[in-house]
Amino acid sequence: MRPLSKHLTDPRHGWFLGLPVLGLLWIGATLVAEPRIERAIEGAGRLAAIAEGGSDPWLRVHAEGRQLVAGGEAPDAAARDAALARLARLEGPRTIRSEIGLIVDASPFVWTAVRETDGAIAVAGSRPAEIGARHLTNLIVPEATGSIVVRDEARAARGAPPDFAVAAAYAVARLRQLAPGASVSITDTGLSLRGAARSLADYDTLRRALAEPPLGFRIDRAEILPPTVSDFQLAVERRRDGGLVLDGNVPSEAARGGLRALAAEAAEGAFVDDRTRAARGLPADLDADALARALVRVAGLLSEGRVRYEGGRISVSGDALDPQAREEIASFLRADVPSGVSAGDVALTVRPLSPYRVVLRRDADSVTLSGHLPDAATRDRLRANLTARLYRERVVDRLRIADGAPEGLSEALAPAVSAFALLVSGELAVSDRTLSLRGESLYAESGARLAETLTRAMPRGWTVQAAVETRDGREPRQDADSCRALFQSEATDRRLRFEPGSALLKASFYPPLDALAALAKRCPDLKVAVLGPTDPPGSKPIPEKDPEPAPAAAADTKKPSAKPAPSKAQDKAQTKTPAQKPDTAAQAKPAVPDEPSLARQRALALTEYLMTAGMRTGQLVPGDTAAPEAVFELR
Repeated sequence: MRPLSKHLTDPRHGWFLGLPVLGLLWIGATLVAEPRIERAIEGAGRLAAIAEGGSDPWLRVHAEGRQLVAGGEAPDAAARDAALARLARLEGPRTIRSEIGLIVDASPFVWTAVRETDGAIAVAGSRPAEIGARHLTNLIVPEATGSIVVRDEARAARGAPPDFAVAAAYAVARLRQLAPGASVSITDTGLSLRGAARSLADYDTLRRALAEPPLGFRIDRAEILPPTVSDFQLAVERRRDGGLVLDGNVPSEAARGGLRALAAEAAEGAFVDDRTRAARGLPADLDADALARALVRVAGLLSEGRVRYEGGRISVSGDALDPQAREEIASFLRADVPSGVSAGDVALTVRPLSPYRVVLRRDADSVTLSGHLPDAATRDRLRANLTARLYRERVVDRLRIADGAPEGLSEALAPAVSAFALLVSGELAVSDRTLSLRGESLYAESGARLAETLTRAMPRGWTVQAAVETRDGREPRQDADSCRALFQSEATDRRLRFEPGSALLKASFYPPLDALAALAKRCPDLKVAVLGPTDPPGSKPIPEKDPEPAPAAAADTKKPSAKPAPSKAQDKAQTKTPAQKPDTAAQAKPAVPDEPSLARQRALALTEYLMTAGMRTGQLVPGDTAAPEAVFELR
């Protein structure tokens, strides 16, 4: 056996032999004893916390070695100090570290949840002091996707709205439809959402949910972007009956609204079926509104077919309205498509027009003409006949020229336009040799007799379908004293002065005349004498001008009424076509001399307007004198 090294046997160096052993003993003691110490310290701290009150106390403790960390939100500073003093009396902890916050009054009360990139939900802001953090997490986590992680850094506070937990669960549920980076917040009773939908289905679900917020809460702001798709496409389909079907994608809700408005105008009263879904994916340099206008414009030149944008190209298939429409579509695709779009496949046919259609549609401020006529002369006659019976309404002319018109079309349109002018709103439609008139009239008598009158005026072989309602009798009735008081209160507004030597109504006349007609409808026993004014002595007549465009005579304050044909004083030089029939109102007018005086002409013009605005014949009586200005007297 070899002897030990001399330096190892030296008593001065022998203590080195014990260092490894001591190190191993210290490590073992730490690994075994420290967890026990931490558990003991933490257990003692929790016992102290439970002693603070309740099975779910506000005080939360955990050990970090021999250090005890205290957290939670104390209701006030005194409760915090008392809790720290209780923990300080424990024998195990070396130190006490306080992370205790104080419950404060939060106004506004703001709570925010953010969906992070790893799918977790980070909660910040304030939570109700009466709801523990763990309990609130348990309320909102079932509403989230799967076993989602909630990182709650919200602080307890007073001032939460009622049913806050319901609103928080609703808000977190909305995060399941949003991509990472989205956020939801509750500010008092208002909810705000911001982010991008994960998919088309999530976007639709989210929009439905936003329409029904929790009871007692409202949606203050919803900045939701649609999802991104790789195959953005949009199509407009024209059905045989004139309706339009919208399909594919739109880049935003605003773009959807614009497309619907364009389609409604192009459909001309037919249905619009919107099946589009909002999605991103349209090239950034492509104008979405210009694309929508292009598709609807081309669809308007089809009698049946489909216009489609896909992959940067516009393709068209179906039947063109007429040969000219086919050329217009080809020209448009060659030169007028939006920047960034090119022409795609075009497969168009042209079929004979069947049925041959003409449509006149009247709404609050315009009359729209659409369909086909055989030649420009027929169109000019139609427009002249129509505009002579309109005051304010603008005429939107979309008529096209095409062969195939039924025999007698011009003769049928002349009396039909006269009847159409009596409608407040409605439609005159020709389909081959069938003429239909539907809408609302101011006149009970003329409305009831329109079908009979039109049938007699139609050429041989034509049929008439009329469905005309009347507004007569719908106005609330007023007693005689109220009627007289209202009539007198508005007398100042009815001081009407004509231009010297003229019997033409001015634009300023229409509001007071409309008001008088509306009053007469509420007062069926009201009788009014109309006195035409004379010119002051020495006044010089001015050259006659065309009548100013005037607002529609209003039967009430909501909808404009139909306008009469120009009075005898206004259209004396005009030639009446043989097929035109005298208006019912004109037949009922008081008789006037063949050569009426200027005052009589003016009274007649005022009477005609009032009758067209809804006054009945029995409510108007002729005046027996003249005055410097128009006078309306009760009789």
